[in-house]
Amino acid sequence: MKIISPSLLSADFRHIAEDIRKVESAGADRLHLDIMDGNFVPSITFGPLIINAINNCTHCHLETHLMIQNPSKSFDQYIKAGSDTLIFHIEASNNPKEELSYIRENNVASGIALNPNTDEKCLLPLLDYLDYILIMSVVPGKGGQSFIKSTLKKMENIVQMTKGRNITIGVDGGVNLDTISKVYDTGIDIAIVGSALFKSDNITQRYQDLINA
Repeated sequence: MKIISPSLLSADFRHIAEDIRKVESAGADRLHLDIMDGNFVPSITFGPLIINAINNCTHCHLETHLMIQNPSKSFDQYIKAGSDTLIFHIEASNNPKEELSYIRENNVASGIALNPNTDEKCLLPLLDYLDYILIMSVVPGKGGQSFIKSTLKKMENIVQMTKGRNITIGVDGGVNLDTISKVYDTGIDIAIVGSALFKSDNITQRYQDLINA
């Protein structure tokens, strides 16, 4: 399946509800929310209050991507805010099995994100605990970066690793009209698209162009 999850980090926050309506009308049924704390990554974005506000103006599935230190300390806040999938970085985790189990116990889909230089074999002990794997195809923390081509092999490996399991695989970073077909060719499910979608002159048309690329 080919799914686009628009990354709201690239939307116009002065008119966030309008931008959400545009991608919904184009066919999006999920949204990607990037949470950055200024520690795990240098940038700072937004937190649970904004997610709660977004949740109140959309019926889309909200996948919340925590790029933060000690993510488990904040799980309850992001679950309460309305996250449908909660993704944390394995590089920031102290006990991923326990943390993934906790997310599931709260009726939220459990997800792990991997930085470009993290070996995908670290996922093997976690497969029974995972609903979602997010592969970073850029170094996390800043929008608009160039796609790292070497992560395509990692995508292929993770697709093979998860065959026969009900695990969704997403790719985040540098996905645009030039790279999205290569991403889908690896067999992944979801392409996270930010700048290449929201910075276009016609968001609805660009969404269709990306799906059909």
